[in-house]
Amino acid sequence: MTDKAQVLQQTKSTVSTGTDSVTEVSKVGVFTIAAFGAIVGLWSVACIIGGMVASGGPLAFVGAWFKAVTGM
Repeated sequence: MTDKAQVLQQTKSTVSTGTDSVTEVSKVGVFTIAAFGAIVGLWSVACIIGGMVASGGPLAFVGAWFKAVTGM
């Protein structure tokens, strides 16, 4: 006599590929802050270059900055 047992095995898996709205809002926030930081950085470089041109060069710019800070 031969005894055979049959085993049924089912594997279930679910994969979620959707994105959450909180994640999208965070991405927009990070992009906005980075863009604003880039704009401020470019503005500061433009101001420093303008100051150097107005004072007559980098050394004159540093000297004028030192005089403005110390009040001399």
